[in-house]
Amino acid sequence: MKLNYAVVGTNDMEASVKFYDALFEHSGLTQVRPSERMTYWLQDDFAFAAALPFDGEPATNGNGTMVGFSLGSAAEVTRLHRKAIELGGTCEGEPRQRGPRFSAYVRDLDRNKICFAD
Repeated sequence: MKLNYAVVGTNDMEASVKFYDALFEHSGLTQVRPSERMTYWLQDDFAFAAALPFDGEPATNGNGTMVGFSLGSAAEVTRLHRKAIELGGTCEGEPRQRGPRFSAYVRDLDRNKICFAD
């Protein structure tokens, strides 16, 4: 079994798309926007999406909820952490060795928590 996709909620789709387009600009992910409510970034058998909640209620970040990206190198972890902060994200853990993985943590514009790991 493997993870098929991850979705984070947003209250401002345009700001979210701008943030993730810039964050993913060198990742090889392709943006697909099938509706005004949802935007996907796709690659092979992986999908990440930002969505306006289907029920029309405000999007909120989950306490303990996190999306993790495996990036392949400490340099890429550091680069994407820095890029996310430049784009208006907030730091939740500077890039450093944590157990067997080099990782860093940020929150996006809607306060969704993201982990970058080597």
